[in-house]
Amino acid sequence: MSLWNSRFKKSFDKGALKFSSSVVVDGKLYNEDIDGSKAHVKMLMKQKIVSANDGIAILKALEEIRKEIKSGKLKLDWQKEDIHSIIEERLVDKIGERGKRLHTARSRNDQVALDERLYIRKEVDSIIKLTKIFQRTLLKQAQQHKDTIISGYTHLQRAQPLLFAHHLIAYVSMLERDVDRLNDCKKRANNSPLGAAALAGTSLPIDRQYTAKLLDMNGVIINSIDAVSDRDVLIELISACATIMMHLSRFSEEIVLWSSQEFSFALIDDSFATGSSLMPQKKNPDIAELIRGKVGRVYGSLFAILTIMKSLPLAYNRDMQEDKVHLLEAVDTTKDCLNMATELLKKIRFDKKRFEKELDGNLLLATDLVDYLVGKQVPFRKAHQIIGEIVAVCVDQNKKLNELSIAQYKQFSTKFEEEIFTLLKSKTSVNNKLSQGSTSPVEVEKQILFWKKALK
Repeated sequence: MSLWNSRFKKSFDKGALKFSSSVVVDGKLYNEDIDGSKAHVKMLMKQKIVSANDGIAILKALEEIRKEIKSGKLKLDWQKEDIHSIIEERLVDKIGERGKRLHTARSRNDQVALDERLYIRKEVDSIIKLTKIFQRTLLKQAQQHKDTIISGYTHLQRAQPLLFAHHLIAYVSMLERDVDRLNDCKKRANNSPLGAAALAGTSLPIDRQYTAKLLDMNGVIINSIDAVSDRDVLIELISACATIMMHLSRFSEEIVLWSSQEFSFALIDDSFATGSSLMPQKKNPDIAELIRGKVGRVYGSLFAILTIMKSLPLAYNRDMQEDKVHLLEAVDTTKDCLNMATELLKKIRFDKKRFEKELDGNLLLATDLVDYLVGKQVPFRKAHQIIGEIVAVCVDQNKKLNELSIAQYKQFSTKFEEEIFTLLKSKTSVNNKLSQGSTSPVEVEKQILFWKKALK
C-alpha cells in the first residue's frame, strides 16, 4: 500500500504508478535519506514524541536497511514508488508498528528537500576535490613549460608570444573561481528544511535546530513554505557545474587544435586516442572531443531544472520530482569529465621547441614595435598607424618584420634604430613584459609559486 492512499477507494493505476515512480533515480539517495531519518528520530526521542525504546529500534533497523540496500539484498522495486516508501515499508516489516512512528511530524516534501541538500553538500566536496586535482595537474605542466613559448591568440589569429606556462595557469585561475562558486553553493545548501512538514510546519513540539545540529548543518530554513517549495540550491550547483564544463570544453577544444598536424604542438598519449576503422593513419583526440561534447548534457540539465521551476505556484508540486534526474546527471557528468581531463593532461607531451624560432620576426611582434615607438615619445595612435603600415608592406612582400632593412624602417619613422632587431624575437618579447600578472618569466614564476601555495 502507498504511503498516501488511505482516503482512496481505488488502487493507483499500474501504468500511472510506473510513469510516476522515481525509485530508479532517488534510490541513489538512500544514504542521505537514512541519515536524515536517523537525525529526525533522534530529535523525536529528545522531544519525547517517540519513546527511547521505539527510537532505538528504529535507528538500529535503519542501519540494517542501509546495509541491505548497499549489498543488493533489498531490491529497489519501482512499484514501491520512491526510496522513502521502500525504506519505511522495510522498516515496518522489520520492527512492526514501531516503524510507523518514523514519519511523525515529517512530510515527504521536507524529507526530499533534506535528502537533496545532504547530497549537494557531499557532492560539492567531491567536485571540489576533483577540480583541485585538475588544477594541480595543470600547474605541474606549467612548471615543466616555464620556458616554452607559444603564440597567444585572439579571434584564433596570432596575437602575441606567450609562455605556455602562463597559458595553462589561466585555466588554474578560472577553475579557482569555480571552486569559489561551489563553496558558496554549499553554504546555502547546508541549511535544514526538515520540520517544515508538507508546507505549514507541525503542531507537534519538534526541535528543528537540534535536527540541523545533528546533521552538521548551519541552521534551518526559517520559512516552512520556502523550505519545501524552492530548488534554487540545485539550480546553483548545476549552474556551477555548467561553468566548470564550459572551462573544460574550452581546454578540450585547444587540445583538439594543438594535436592536429596543422599545429603539431600536443602529442596525445596512445592510451587516450583512437584510430579509424577505415583510415589507418588516423589518431583521433576522442577523449577531448567527448569532454567537449558532454557539456551539452550539463547545459541541458540546467535549462531543464530552470524550465521545471519557472511557473510553479507555492508550495510543492509533483513537477519537482523531475529535479533529481538533472541534478544527478550534471554532477556525475562533471565529475567524470574532471577526472578524464586530468588523466588526459597527465600523459600529453607538448613540443617545447615548436613555436619559438618560427615566431622570431613574425607579425605577432608588431605590438612590441608599437611599444618601442611609444618609448621614443611617439603618441600611441601615431605609433599604431606607423606599425600598421609596416605590417602591410610585410604582407605585400611576404616578409617577416626582421626581414626588412633599417633603411626601410626609417622610411616610416626616423625614430627607428638598429636596436629594433633585438626586439623581434619571441623570447625578448615575453622577457620585456613588465606588468603584474603578465607573461614574463618573472611574473609567471610568481604565479606558479602563488598557486603552489594555494593548492597545497
